[in-house]
Amino acid sequence: MSVLVTGSSGRVGSAVVSRLLEEGEGVRGLDLRPSGRAHANFTEVTGALSDPQAVETAMEGVTCVLHLGAFMSWAPADRARMFSANVEGTRILLDAAAHGGIRRFVFASSGEVYPENQPQFLPVTEEHPLVPNSPYGLTKLLGEELVRFHQRAGRMETVILRFSHTQDASELLDEESSFSGPRFFLRPRIRQQEAFGNQAVADLLRAKDPGQPAHVAARNEEGRPFRMHITDTRDMVEGVVLALRSEGASGQVFNLGATDPVDLGSLVRSMAENTGLPVVEVDLPGAGVWYHTSNDKIRRLLGFEPQWTIDRMVEEAVQVRRARLAKTRA
Repeated sequence: MSVLVTGSSGRVGSAVVSRLLEEGEGVRGLDLRPSGRAHANFTEVTGALSDPQAVETAMEGVTCVLHLGAFMSWAPADRARMFSANVEGTRILLDAAAHGGIRRFVFASSGEVYPENQPQFLPVTEEHPLVPNSPYGLTKLLGEELVRFHQRAGRMETVILRFSHTQDASELLDEESSFSGPRFFLRPRIRQQEAFGNQAVADLLRAKDPGQPAHVAARNEEGRPFRMHITDTRDMVEGVVLALRSEGASGQVFNLGATDPVDLGSLVRSMAENTGLPVVEVDLPGAGVWYHTSNDKIRRLLGFEPQWTIDRMVEEAVQVRRARLAKTRA
């Protein structure tokens, strides 16, 4: 098997490439950023998903496609770029795959297609209505429709994976992380909200600043802590590989993520016990994030079993943070 991985320099994509190479597969990467990876079984094409020539070159000689590449943004200025990459890029890739006789095409979608932040029922299953409320979620839903069109055409096997929020355990306690910093630390969250243009929220957060670095435990306007899924990259890789290889995956749609949602209030308190930083609780306007997405289908049909619980992820994050601080002080 020879596999094309789009987004091969990204968080999940690079980890998938490593896994496939370790198992002896031939892999080609397609990404805007070169990976710098040197391996006898790895080649890469540097280019955009929306560039037909780059896609045609990347498709040569491969038998399966893992379409993990995408552009995610909530900034209005990025909307045209996002639709170009996520919708037009997916169309170009699918057309090239169908023309090239690709056996299986796995598409990384998102829980934003439901969306998880405004569920109509819980737990969110694959049968939940698809009514995205963000431009990013809309691009992913349009990508799914393109995939379903090709599945109906019968030219190749397709699999849709609706990705959970994904993080490397090592970054959970890193204030500089673009994912974990704003989610778990007060000052990075203030900077994030200012960048989004949410000045009222930024001012609300700033008013709680204790004058030193601190964790933030966000709650909704009624004081309910946020709840969401946080999935370790290594578990996501396992699900992607199962979707690539499992006979029962063909034509299916799966939620891919951790089994249990995480209460962020409890998680932040656990983090603070290890960092020694104070915890600031902030009630933010609106209903807040509070959902549970079921991974029962992928567990039942493909045998997926996440190994990295949030407690295990935090244990690793603590070790990494201690090593980083020790290096800084040396």
